[in-house]
Amino acid sequence: MTRVPILMYHAVSERPTEETRPLAVSPRRFAEQLETLREQGFTPMTMSDLVAGVNRTGPLPDRPVAITFDDGYADFHDEALPLLARYGYPATVFVTTGWIRDAGAESAGRPLGPTLAWNQIREAVSCGIEIGGHSHSHPQLDQLPGRELRDELRRNKALLEDHLDRPVATMAYPYGYSSARVRREVRRAGYWTACAVANDAFCEGDELLALPRLTVTEHTSPAKFAKVLAGQGLPLLYLRERALTKGYALVRRTRYGLHRTGALLRAGTGNGR
Repeated sequence: MTRVPILMYHAVSERPTEETRPLAVSPRRFAEQLETLREQGFTPMTMSDLVAGVNRTGPLPDRPVAITFDDGYADFHDEALPLLARYGYPATVFVTTGWIRDAGAESAGRPLGPTLAWNQIREAVSCGIEIGGHSHSHPQLDQLPGRELRDELRRNKALLEDHLDRPVATMAYPYGYSSARVRREVRRAGYWTACAVANDAFCEGDELLALPRLTVTEHTSPAKFAKVLAGQGLPLLYLRERALTKGYALVRRTRYGLHRTGALLRAGTGNGR
């Protein structure tokens, strides 16, 4: 069974903001990692092409890999895109539409750093970059009531498709969080695939609305990066991240349950009047 690394990046910058720094990589480190992909014979693919290949509805090279970026930071255009172009590598960028620099009246949420403008996103598409959704304002989707959840997903998809004049079929969950309820709404919104985090490799048979990815940061050493690509010891390599993810998932489920119960109690009290 083919196990494919899906790499998750955020900012690519020598001087990330305080908020993007924990998940940032320097251009130098990113270039080293692209060179490692080349040396080891990996073939980068967009998420849509990768999913098609793994599910045998499209071609799949011997050593596939996907390079993904979350949020849509401006340094993707300034730093990552030129490096990807140098190697001839595609990638998938998951864009938060309310954070786009010239979102105008559609502006929503609070970006953690400088973000892409629409013309830069269109330029990336012309260079072979796939654009995916990442919600409209970057909330924790599993904490939203139904109407707000649907609006986050559908507004994001509609804006991307309107501005890029092409269908958008894949998305990534902000913070990597989802639930069965969120995934149902993602499918209803028209997405066929969605990325979580999970820090594991993707293989045939995985849930297409919760595809696992592997976190890459400045602290991902060359030795660790090589092991990540090989799928060697992923539970140990990402032991801390996996423990935090599982723990916080329980907290979020409890929090949503309490909010839901409180809303029902308030509604019941109101009806009693």
